[in-house]
Amino acid sequence: MKDAKKANKERQTPLSFLKNLFLAHWRSLLLLLIGVYLPLQVFEILAVKIWQNAGGFPWDVPILWTVHSTANPQLDILAVMLAKFGSFWTALPILSAIALILLFQKRWRTLAYLLTTSIGSAIINRTAKEFMHRVRPNLWESSAPEFDFAFPSGHAMTSMTLVVILLVLTWASPWRWLLFAFGSLYVVAVGWCRLYLGVHFPSDVLAGWMVALAWTIGVSLIIKPYSTQVIPISSDGHEEETSLLPEEKQLIQ
Repeated sequence: MKDAKKANKERQTPLSFLKNLFLAHWRSLLLLLIGVYLPLQVFEILAVKIWQNAGGFPWDVPILWTVHSTANPQLDILAVMLAKFGSFWTALPILSAIALILLFQKRWRTLAYLLTTSIGSAIINRTAKEFMHRVRPNLWESSAPEFDFAFPSGHAMTSMTLVVILLVLTWASPWRWLLFAFGSLYVVAVGWCRLYLGVHFPSDVLAGWMVALAWTIGVSLIIKPYSTQVIPISSDGHEEETSLLPEEKQLIQ
């Protein structure tokens, strides 16, 4: 038996090894490309252009005026309400409640993912705003004015971060596609309200979506909260969520 395994290893070629390696990791590599690399590329293009020209892109102002042309009292109320639902102060109690549940369930790896992505997203947003110093649009009087810098949109980042966290946490459940549908609608609605209220350029919103998407997916590929199964509250077997993975133990030895 040992001789057969040894002979099999000797017959393995570099091409067959690469084939097996890519077959084993193609999902992670595809997610890395679509979920991290491409959003970061889009964010870089937006950031470089705005750094070179504070006025941004030729399509920023026309899109704002197009959105503003639909203004009416009913949409004014809806936009202000969506702005509150998409704020950090709305996401905070939701994420805090989930964090307490994960702590009670001893799902420490998943908890580490939630805390890292949510806190990191807030830090990235504040740092980018202070670094870019992009002034908000001032095309009309907003019913919900903002007074800090514009790029990237904090509401866009918060809503995208919240939805991706929830998707990662529920990916093994049958509810993920329903959450994806409603989450996408929520993210787009929050982005629309920032344009409707005239407090962000479209490029601010797009940049917020892209950097939040790259950050939340990138962190998931490192911490791997989906690598363990959901553990019932009544279960005593929390070893998978409270212990390091073998490759993680090797890194700290």
